[in-house]
Amino acid sequence: MKNKIIIGSRGSELALWQTNFVKIKLEKVDKNISVEIRIIKTKGDKILDVALSKIGDKSLFTKELENQLLERKIDLAVHSLKDLQTQLPDNLKLAAVSKRHPVEDVLIARKKGITIQTLKQNAVVATGSLRRRCQLLHLRPDIKVVELRGNVPSRIEKFLNSDWDAIILARAGVERLNLKKYISSFISTEEILPAVGQGALGIETHIGNIFVNGLLLSFHDEDTYQAVLAERALLRKLEGGCQVPIGAYAQVKPNGLHLDAMVGNLDGSLTFRKKVRGSKYKPEQLGKNLANDLLKAGAKKILDEIYNSVRISQNILA
Repeated sequence: MKNKIIIGSRGSELALWQTNFVKIKLEKVDKNISVEIRIIKTKGDKILDVALSKIGDKSLFTKELENQLLERKIDLAVHSLKDLQTQLPDNLKLAAVSKRHPVEDVLIARKKGITIQTLKQNAVVATGSLRRRCQLLHLRPDIKVVELRGNVPSRIEKFLNSDWDAIILARAGVERLNLKKYISSFISTEEILPAVGQGALGIETHIGNIFVNGLLLSFHDEDTYQAVLAERALLRKLEGGCQVPIGAYAQVKPNGLHLDAMVGNLDGSLTFRKKVRGSKYKPEQLGKNLANDLLKAGAKKILDEIYNSVRISQNILA
């Protein structure tokens, strides 16, 4: 009799692609398991008419999945790692991280070859990310940024039926869904840093599920894990979420772990960006150190102003 494993997943096309990717990997590791996918709707999936930054919940796309893990109703949850909050509930763990897809964002515009720099003056660009908005406006203050929510295919469809000049999406999601024909250009990480964990899948489990945690070792990529540990430690130190423009990208290289990170204000007029290199064996310390450097450089003032405005708006809504 086969051992049954239940994977919890959101219901979007990208989430299901990611979950099926993990399912196939697990079935190859152990022929004596059967894997079932259970679709679970999260708060972030239900609220599509409000900007993520205004909802203000760090577990928008994970909480319902985590509740199922805690109740042992599912065995693992597959996340886009950029959606997974840096502080996990007690008794849950980040059991495995996939080898990372290229992390860049991409520009989807009306013609192939159009870049951020060659967009027309006062172009209209849509994105739901404050991180992208901030860095885009820092590069091109003339651009008008409008809000965009939804899954990857629906965002592209909204763009095609709009009068916008471009939208920005993560390269990983677009390419995983075989939609790369829409990409006009790749945005280098020198121009726009990705979200923490972007391009990697994070597998969350219950710490007591020894069988599944052992299976996931074959899926785990250690270099990606060390890199995202540094990024997540930085984000945790900065207390960042979807309400704050923070970007980070860490890479394991022959001479150590390199971490590049930025913090900016909402209109992109002020940004702080720093790079550091350290040991890949101490990734979280590297992330904390760089976060402290950014805070000392002036990011603390930006963060304080953003958090104060968030608290004021939340009090008004209450």
